[in-house]
This record gives sequence, C-alpha cells and structure tokens, in this order.
Amino acid sequence: MTLAFPNRSRSYDAARKAIRFLGYDGTFEVPFFVEVQALKTSQASVDNETRYLAAFDEARISIQDVAREVYSHGRKSLYVLTAYDFK
Repeated sequence: MTLAFPNRSRSYDAARKAIRFLGYDGTFEVPFFVEVQALKTSQASVDNETRYLAAFDEARISIQDVAREVYSHGRKSLYVLTAYDFK
C-alpha cells in the first residue's frame, strides 16, 4: 500500500512542540509529528501556535513527501519528523 493523506486536519501539540497529522496506509492510521524547529527553518518568524499551523499548511506538500520517504524506511507506531529529515 501507499501512504496517503486524505485527512487535511492537523493540530499543535504543545507538550511535544510539534504539529500532529495523520497518514493512512490502506486502513491503517499512521500518526506523524513534525517538530516546530523543522518549520522554523523555512519561516524564521514562527513563534506561536497559529503561525506553526500556517507554516505547516504552507509546507504541507513537502512535509508529506518527507513523511512518505521516512515511512518507506520501516514501520513504526509513530513518526517524528525533524529538521534533519528535510535536508
């Protein structure tokens, strides 16, 4: 199966300092987090939840591409994307 992102919802997780979003491999839900530090590399002025979510939305396609790549390297219960993954 291919990882898909039919659900456009995302949320800010203050405890993790990350944006949470979901992918799906067939009927299996695959949780992802992208650290806000990874978003800051593309938008230096990011400093609050609203801006984090806006930065995520602006970079959604590239974030999903990176998520697919990371997912292809092995199955986990959840994935955390960091700035390193976007290099």
